[in-house]
Amino acid sequence: MSSEGLIREDGELIQLTTQGQKLGKEWESLLLKKEPIMEVVAGLVDGSVTSLVVILSAFIATLTTTSTFLGNQSAVIFAAFLTLSAVAITNFSSFLLGGITEDLADIMTLQTLMNYSLSDIPDKKERDKSLILVQKLFTLLGKQIHRSNVYAAIICGTTTFVAGIIPIATYLFLPPYFNIIISLVLVVTIVGVFLVLYRSKKTRVNWKVTLAETLAIVIIATIASLILGAA
Repeated sequence: MSSEGLIREDGELIQLTTQGQKLGKEWESLLLKKEPIMEVVAGLVDGSVTSLVVILSAFIATLTTTSTFLGNQSAVIFAAFLTLSAVAITNFSSFLLGGITEDLADIMTLQTLMNYSLSDIPDKKERDKSLILVQKLFTLLGKQIHRSNVYAAIICGTTTFVAGIIPIATYLFLPPYFNIIISLVLVVTIVGVFLVLYRSKKTRVNWKVTLAETLAIVIIATIASLILGAA
């Protein structure tokens, strides 16, 4: 590591170089999900699609039916809140259980590879010490992974709910026709500004390309949901 410029040795003192600190942060982000990119993107997409489906379904229903259900504001609010909450809770559960399972499987694979590499150490005493150290390291890493996955799942669920509740609440509480316009503007803002810019920044891809991809996915998902709901 010293020859690669990752650490600096000064007698018995060992310090990370600037390059070593940068590489360490990259490994920490990879193993512990310090920046839950996928969870934020999934939350914004699911929240936006859910709000679009709820808003458009309610608006179309008001134009095509005289259902007493739509005239009951409390029932409409409860149904919208229940739909969005179900999506947010599902996202939380999926990312928590799926994330822990996937990460622990990856960690076990990494530990097996490291143990195999350490088996080449000729000195049995030093080899055993190294293997024990790796075992303790991965035990600690497993605990950190559980915490980071709980954190990531909370972020995903919360992002889903917030991204969906703002347009839905706007539609429910504003007067007719103003509500549909302003709520759709809010959805476009969430998708076209927050989601697109966030994805563009993280992927380092031109925002126009990211915008086209994002709009295509959101539009297809919304239309499919409306068709399935109507069926």
